[in-house]
Amino acid sequence: MKTSRNTALLHPARLLYGALALALVLFSHTASADLTIEITRGSDSALPIGVVPFKGAEGMPEDVAQIVQDDLERSGYFDPLARESMFARPHSADAVAFGEWRSLDVRYLLVGRSQKTADGYQIEYDLLDVSGARPMLQERVSASGNSLRGAAHRISDAVFEAITDIRGAFSTRIAYVTAQGVGDNIDYGLYVADADGHNSQQVLTSDEPILSPAWSPDGKKLAYVSFESERPAIYVQQVESGQRIQLTDFEGINGAPAWSPDGRKIAMSLSKDGQPEIYVMNLAGRAIQRLTQNNSIDTEPSWAPDGRSLVFTSDRSGGPQLYRYTLGSGKAERLTFTGKYNARGRFSPDGEKILLVHRSKNGYQVARQELESGRLVVLSETTHDESPSVAPNGTMVLFATQQGGKGVLSAVSVDGSSSFRLPAAQGDVREPAWSPFL
Repeated sequence: MKTSRNTALLHPARLLYGALALALVLFSHTASADLTIEITRGSDSALPIGVVPFKGAEGMPEDVAQIVQDDLERSGYFDPLARESMFARPHSADAVAFGEWRSLDVRYLLVGRSQKTADGYQIEYDLLDVSGARPMLQERVSASGNSLRGAAHRISDAVFEAITDIRGAFSTRIAYVTAQGVGDNIDYGLYVADADGHNSQQVLTSDEPILSPAWSPDGKKLAYVSFESERPAIYVQQVESGQRIQLTDFEGINGAPAWSPDGRKIAMSLSKDGQPEIYVMNLAGRAIQRLTQNNSIDTEPSWAPDGRSLVFTSDRSGGPQLYRYTLGSGKAERLTFTGKYNARGRFSPDGEKILLVHRSKNGYQVARQELESGRLVVLSETTHDESPSVAPNGTMVLFATQQGGKGVLSAVSVDGSSSFRLPAAQGDVREPAWSPFL
């Protein structure tokens, strides 16, 4: 039988489990599995592109060209031409009249054709530079009926990289937590889905809170915090098989797991010796090493891409700020000085920036801080943001926020120029984590 014990545990965890983690307590209604995309802000510098409906799409269970168009649009890098504005719908490079597309101010054009095969479908596509009237990319992709969305995301990845020289992240996945119920009768679910919110899969259900999911570097496992054993404990679970192990069961707080880049260690926050401090567990032998030694709350560790340091949240200066601990040094260096609240820091993949939750005059917002200059820039326009997670190509930040009194996921580009939301049809969604490249 549940009691208000959950609320008592979660409310003080605002710092320990991420900025505004108390929003988990406010979960209500029934959460839908799949998420939908709502573009909320487009970039003025987005590149105009035309994605022509593929020949043969009428007999396919998925509109591959539409999925590619949606992927490119939500990246913030592209401004796709509406289908109804197209003068023609060519399906191969030799059928393209470049002058027509230049008159529509289209800079790039994607055309394609598909056909049914014995094993599924075969898709051929051409990416064209309209300005230079030249081909950029031509590929053939095979897929079963059940994997057409995945094939579309692979095409999006290839197109994105061919034009931007940045690896596409459309074939990655996201993890998130949902809840259903009211008051003390709430059921929690841990889900994984494609990066666009489709193909959701429930990997865990519990009548106790689930927090802080974190992907392993190979994208095959999730570490997370569960309260199912009457106190917070850290688990590691295989996504596909569901097989899992419990890593910790120390007295007090066991929270905020973070995988090292090589997948051999997990950093975490433990209060087994008093105040919450940062520890690292070697997964091979389960030996733990305490890193921080301070009469303060230290939590929310995140590894640098090179594995030589971690950023974490601490209140040692009187309020939540970000610090960097370099392994072997025994020292922590303060990183954030703008404002009185900076938490849940996450490195960009290039190691040059920190994405975090910053409290501004407008509320709690996602921000970017350049490590070299220390300059902090607020990226989001929402005001109840938490749990930022960076795309593996460093272009977008996924985070939890509120819309209409319920929890939704949202994303903003790292330069702040574009954003989109991924609300569920019903209920609340929190605690997002973007997977590595798969």
